[in-house]
Amino acid sequence: MNQKKRILFLCIANSCRSQMAEGLVRHYLGDYFYVESAGIIATIVNPNAIKVMDELGIDISGHRSKDLSEFNEHNFDIIITLCDEGDALCPEWFGGGEKVHIGFSDPIRAKGSEEEVLKVFRSVRDDMKKKLMSFLQTKI
Repeated sequence: MNQKKRILFLCIANSCRSQMAEGLVRHYLGDYFYVESAGIIATIVNPNAIKVMDELGIDISGHRSKDLSEFNEHNFDIIITLCDEGDALCPEWFGGGEKVHIGFSDPIRAKGSEEEVLKVFRSVRDDMKKKLMSFLQTKI
């Protein structure tokens, strides 16, 4: 088997989208990709992200939010920004590798009851699963 390609998911706070993306790819395509995630700032892994990933049997409760500076000396084959707000808010990666933007809305902005908020998180999670798996299948 060839060496695993290295992926870095970037987002603003490394709390929701990038954490879910890391968990999804590690779970479904971990045989092909080494995956990390980071943000322009480190915060916490959002409890709702943990909850909706657990619904798929993916445990990200042990993940921690990481600042982009942790990866300054690392090389990645693919760098994927996930901020639907655009590259102006997402951190810039100055290392090598193919840079790709696959944007998703920020579920942390969801309002309403707990169930309504979780519905938004599930929607983003499912959209990410579909789009990221489709894109990364072309990179295997």
